[in-house]
Amino acid sequence: MQRGLRSNATRRIVQRALRAASHLRYDGASVGVTLMNLRAIFVPGLALGLLAGGAACGRKADNAPPVATPSVTIDRPRAALGSPIDVTYQFEVAPGATFDGDYRVFVHFVDPDGEMMWTDDHDPVPPTSQWKAGDTIKYTRTLFVPIYPYVGEAFVELGLYGTRQQGRLPLAGQQQGQRAYRVAAMTLLPQTENVFIIFKDGWHPAEVVPDNVAVEWQWTKKDATFSFRNPRRNAVLMLHVDGQPPFLQEPQVVTVTLGEQTLDTFVLDSKAEVIRRIPVTALQMGNGDMVEIKLGVDKTFVPAKVAGGSSSDLRELGLRVFHVFVAPQ
Repeated sequence: MQRGLRSNATRRIVQRALRAASHLRYDGASVGVTLMNLRAIFVPGLALGLLAGGAACGRKADNAPPVATPSVTIDRPRAALGSPIDVTYQFEVAPGATFDGDYRVFVHFVDPDGEMMWTDDHDPVPPTSQWKAGDTIKYTRTLFVPIYPYVGEAFVELGLYGTRQQGRLPLAGQQQGQRAYRVAAMTLLPQTENVFIIFKDGWHPAEVVPDNVAVEWQWTKKDATFSFRNPRRNAVLMLHVDGQPPFLQEPQVVTVTLGEQTLDTFVLDSKAEVIRRIPVTALQMGNGDMVEIKLGVDKTFVPAKVAGGSSSDLRELGLRVFHVFVAPQ
């Protein structure tokens, strides 16, 4: 689906009205106005008036001294939908800057019209309560580009917001309004650029977060297999997974095999998500047209049988898999 298919005028009026109204709050979590509110209180003329008023408010100068200068570096300028990117965040803390607690980083990936496509909100490392004047804070996060109905140019906008009603902090840079700062650009390519993964035996149906369909996963059973066309060159297999050792009272051991070859073995000892980068050589993949890999986990659980649980789910669950990606080198 291309950008032109999302250009419904009414939808844009509502979205822009939401953004315009959001200048009333710097809470980073919501704009304080809902779509139902707009439907109840706006007629088209009034909505257009809000847009004009919001634009005027957006032009007000923000004279508060910036606490830091942010920048973002993406490891490649072009990325296909569904593919991983390494995003490096950097904050140059201003001389004399102080922080009254821990702030989160909000990160919005937006299209050329400023419409938000997905986010990477997170806690910085280290937390802002440990930032000192003159520090350079730098860390890298691996993200998988969601399968979003858009290809083309995208921009990254970020800011710092408090979780205890402190509001958003002023930063140095190209402000887009509401203390959101544009820090990077990239080009989104079609998903067809990726190696196609075929999920075979041992998988449960895909599931999503009800209010965020960009977050999708599949549970394995004890063993699960997937295959892909042989790239006939070295590749890196990326697995984005988590487990449920708290339900098992002990860690889970995951083994990744290709035929009789063990490619990787790792331990899941918490519910934290893990991204494994597993090198696979052309020699290991052999001369066949297809490559089949098996994920095995030493312990599974049935949610309905977990002590103290209230679930009626009778499935055997092993490993929760968010992404499987093959990157030819």
